[in-house]
Amino acid sequence: MKVIKFGGSSLADATHFSDVMQILRMDRQRRVVVVSAPGKRNENDEKVTDLLIDYARAHGKTQQSIGQQIIDRYQEIAAAFNISAAQFKPLADQILALPTTSFRGPAFRMAAFKAHGEKLNAQLLALVLNTQGLSARYVDPHELGLIATQEPNNATILSQTYTHLAVARQELLAEDKLWVVPGFFAYTTGGQLVTFSRGGSDITGAILARGLHATEYENFTDVDSIYAANPNVVANPAPITKMSYVEMRELSYAGFSVFHDEAIIPAIEGQVPICVKNTNHPSAPGTLIVPTNQSQPKRLITGVASSKRFAALYLHRYLLNREVGFTLKLLKILFRYHISYEHMPSGIDDLTIIFDRNQIPTDVLPRLLADIKETLQPDRLQWIDDYAILMVVGEGMRNQVGVIDRILHPLATHHIGVQMINQGASRISIMIGVREAQADDAVRLIYNDFFNQPVSLPLRQPAQEVTHG
Repeated sequence: MKVIKFGGSSLADATHFSDVMQILRMDRQRRVVVVSAPGKRNENDEKVTDLLIDYARAHGKTQQSIGQQIIDRYQEIAAAFNISAAQFKPLADQILALPTTSFRGPAFRMAAFKAHGEKLNAQLLALVLNTQGLSARYVDPHELGLIATQEPNNATILSQTYTHLAVARQELLAEDKLWVVPGFFAYTTGGQLVTFSRGGSDITGAILARGLHATEYENFTDVDSIYAANPNVVANPAPITKMSYVEMRELSYAGFSVFHDEAIIPAIEGQVPICVKNTNHPSAPGTLIVPTNQSQPKRLITGVASSKRFAALYLHRYLLNREVGFTLKLLKILFRYHISYEHMPSGIDDLTIIFDRNQIPTDVLPRLLADIKETLQPDRLQWIDDYAILMVVGEGMRNQVGVIDRILHPLATHHIGVQMINQGASRISIMIGVREAQADDAVRLIYNDFFNQPVSLPLRQPAQEVTHG
């Protein structure tokens, strides 16, 4: 049994609904369908979720106009499949009822508005499937027992969900119908609707794949596969046919955007293989994401990615290594400002703290730097705003000698300075800090060196693991 998830671009209009039906007919193992809200139909269009946010914030005639615009999006799809006015009316009524519904507070109200993008799309898809000869029914997260924390717009799933899903699995296997489930939302123990973070339909799919013990979780999007580098940076990069969970997580950190970087964690915990496929080209093999012991790397590296969302704070102070509590004082300052750091490479007399730049508002930065300077009194303090991080990732690097030299050589040849380098204990990822303006060139150079020359990995015995007591 497979759980299959369709993103907003895969359900944007009636043509895409037809594609989805064809995909479901291709494989009878596809039993649970998780859907997103309709996405953009063209470059100038709006996502239904964005319309629902505007709907929640608007008043009077403006609100009525937006509500009708949302209804029209679903009506257009329904009309293409001859869904009757009587069948469609309950969907329109739900949109019209939202502004006058009582909620626990503004945040819960916004969550409910946003969730209706997925909720109505799942109800509509179930209607369409039945009219087209595919037996299906809408299954609400409440019926499945998806229970989450109290954060209305950033909820996380609770463990009892998986107990509920174990029961639901028996019902699914006994019922000869497709289940159509809306992504993105769950319920609290008190019955309040809450949403996951944006992109949360991926999270729902992964939760169901784990809880229903799926043989595979298929995530359909608008690309044939995950590529070894960003196609906007490297022309025609190689597709990745298979990669490990860990490789996917490492590359997601540096900008691989197919998945919300935490979305696949439930599937990882359940050891469920994930296949990324293209709704517009379903026969393409896609990219299979598997446990490490099933990855079987064919190259030294699987992919290289970069992210330009970072900034760095450089501190220099003589004899810093002898000063007890220096780092603790710094962390206390960051705690007061509610700022977390990403990495903290250090030397004998210096320390670099790398941040996600989006975390620090521009009006907060001067006060933060002033506090650090006053408290720590460094000999030198420098804020580096144009910082990028590259991730070079591959299970094939494990137990291979000379990989770092090979990565750094083309960068040095082309005068790209390395600000920081770090290799994790797993030895499957190498993190490199460079200036933002040089990040794309660095990705191209590393990619060209590793992917334009065939590499044959020797068969080696894994290094023995040593545990220090």
